[in-house]
Amino acid sequence: MSSRTSFGWKRPRVRSTAVALFAVAVLSTAAVAIARSFTIAAFAVRVAGRSERIAVDSAGVAVYVLSPETARHLLCTQSSGCFSVWPPVKVGAGARLTKARGVQGRVGTIRRDGFTQLTLGGHPLYTFAPDGRRRGVATGNGIQSFGGTWRVITER
Repeated sequence: MSSRTSFGWKRPRVRSTAVALFAVAVLSTAAVAIARSFTIAAFAVRVAGRSERIAVDSAGVAVYVLSPETARHLLCTQSSGCFSVWPPVKVGAGARLTKARGVQGRVGTIRRDGFTQLTLGGHPLYTFAPDGRRRGVATGNGIQSFGGTWRVITER
């Protein structure tokens, strides 16, 4: 049987595609395991029609807190469906944590549901799925859901 289609194009090899996907998965896992630091930075974005500097993760994506949630009183959980809309900011266990000047609060972590989540000032940090992990986008500020109000962290 020929490996060409009726148009003369070569058929992709399933075996080589599977090997390539496996290699990407292994390298991605290794990259996550190697990452030993995480920085909360500040980035200028438009929030409620005005420009503000807000806290962002290492990729420049806006991070949010749920008020009145704390590390000891968790409102956003996997079982409530919250994580599908508000993904937790995850870090590697033992990661070196830093923050940019102007970002207030102590950076820390909590262990929950099989992962380590970043906290700022004792509040767990999340991203907002509809922001699409894009730099400079913060559309979740002021939303009320999952027992509280979601807020971006503004620079002081």
